[in-house]
Parts: sequence; C-alpha cells; structure tokens
Amino acid sequence: MEKLIITACLTGAEVTREQQPNLPLTPDEIAEAAYQCYLAGASMIHVHARDAEGNPTQDYAVYKEIKEKTAAKCNIIFQPSTGGATWHTPEQRMQPIELNPEMATLSMGTCNFADDVFMNTEANIRIFANRMNELGVKPELECFEKGMIDTAVRMAKKGIIKSPMHFDFVLGVPGAMGGELRDLLYMVESIPAGSTWTVAGVGRYQLPLNIAAIMLGGHARTGFEDNIYYKKGEIATSNAQLVERIARISKEMGREVATPDEARAILGLK
Repeated sequence: MEKLIITACLTGAEVTREQQPNLPLTPDEIAEAAYQCYLAGASMIHVHARDAEGNPTQDYAVYKEIKEKTAAKCNIIFQPSTGGATWHTPEQRMQPIELNPEMATLSMGTCNFADDVFMNTEANIRIFANRMNELGVKPELECFEKGMIDTAVRMAKKGIIKSPMHFDFVLGVPGAMGGELRDLLYMVESIPAGSTWTVAGVGRYQLPLNIAAIMLGGHARTGFEDNIYYKKGEIATSNAQLVERIARISKEMGREVATPDEARAILGLK
C-alpha cells in the first residue's frame, strides 16, 4: 500500500475566529500553520486566503505571499483553492492558478452548500481545467456527490482532464452527499482504475473517514476548514494537532506517512 498523503486544510472560507480562536488568517499565520503541519506529517496544504479584515479572498497577491512565505519554511505541496467562497465569481476564483502551483482544486459540479449554492457550470469547469492544462497544474477533482465523478470521467474521455486523475471526496457538506462509510465506499468504487483519491470529511465525519482512508489505501485531508474540534466539545488547539493524530494512527496501523517529495511521486506532479 502507498504511503499516506496527509493534506492539511488550514483555514477554509467559512470558519471564523469566533468559532475557532486558533484559526490562521494572515499570510504569516497560514505559512506558520503550514510549517507546523509539515513537521507533524502533512505533505500538502490546501489553502484558502483571507484579506486584511479576515474575509475570504481569491486575490492573486495574497496567495502569492502565502505561497512564498510557506516555501521559505518547508517544501510542502502548496495547493490553492479555486472554489473560494460561494459568492466569488469564476474570474476571481481562477486567480491562484496563475501562480502556477503544482496542484489546485477543481470542483466538478454544482451543489447546495447549507443555505448557499456552490455554482460550478460545466462551461466554467472546462475553462478552469483548460487553464490548468496550459500551465501544467494538476487538478484535485473535488467531488461532493457521485454525479461529479461521472462529469470528471466524461471530461477525461474528451481530454479536458488528464489521467491519471486525483479525486477529493468532500463528504458531509449540508446539501450534498453524506459522510457515512457507505458513502465513501460508493465514491471509491466509482472512480477509474489507476486514479488516486483523498477524503475530506466535514465535522464529525472527519476522523472516521480519515481512518477509513488509511485502511482503504486512499489519502486523508484534515484541518480547520472541515472541522474545528479535536473531539466532541473540545476545540482543537491547532491544525497540526489534527495532522499529528492522523499521522500517529496511520503509523500505528502499519502505514507510513509520505513526505512532500514522496507525495509528489505518488501524484505524478511535475
């Protein structure tokens, strides 16, 4: 079985300091959180930027600052979000791609997102994918339900998305697919042979789905974007605390954790 890739999702676009006092918001805080997660066993960070007021932003300059400050500390894989917040325009959402990161997320369809709608038309997915192809950025295909896998497979057949594909199953979002074990198994069994996958369980689904990924040969995403608690009723002290737990459990289960360079090899990054 491949070594485990742990992705740390540090901030997200929804969580606030009122909900999670330890949430990193500034470029310096995000870069330091990335470094601490690297030390704890993460090989990739999934990044949402915030502006000076702490609001979600897709601004190129802010992402550039985060990327450069993180790279000065460690060689962790920098994966910016192109999802942004539900109210960002497609043009705003695409800005971090222009940094030419090794990877970036590519959301594969539209779904309800609590009281909002996370809009991803097929036309916009093609625009995002084509620009990633032009720059040599590998997409992490965010799938919130099974139909989004079908969209990815169709686009791969047309050459819009390159194989082998890497999927991220985002499960437990209110308005999309749930986060029970049967949901994960259904998603895993639906992707093409030779693909890699990771799972992001939202809220209470984070830990059990991370452990399931360890067992099933997938990879795990953990961090404050998806869950702010260490256990029920106990706010996590840091993203690194959540990463350390997954790294420890994986090692105790006999599966070693990938370094950033080992993760690059598993994912076929440039």
